[in-house]
Amino acid sequence: MAEMKIADIRAMSPDRMDDAIVNLKKERFNLRFQRATGQLENTARLREARRDIARIKTIAAQQRAKTK
Repeated sequence: MAEMKIADIRAMSPDRMDDAIVNLKKERFNLRFQRATGQLENTARLREARRDIARIKTIAAQQRAKTK
């Protein structure tokens, strides 16, 4: 999964955002194991996954605050 764009995230439904976060967390878990075993080639992907998770959580919080 490539780095997500803000416009793409804003177009997601809340359920789809939750699914994306779960998938990114699974990917990050697998990337950490690959790094530990020396199999990880693209080390920058760890950083991208972490930032994508934060980006989705931030936009979700903004949307929840807007609806209240």
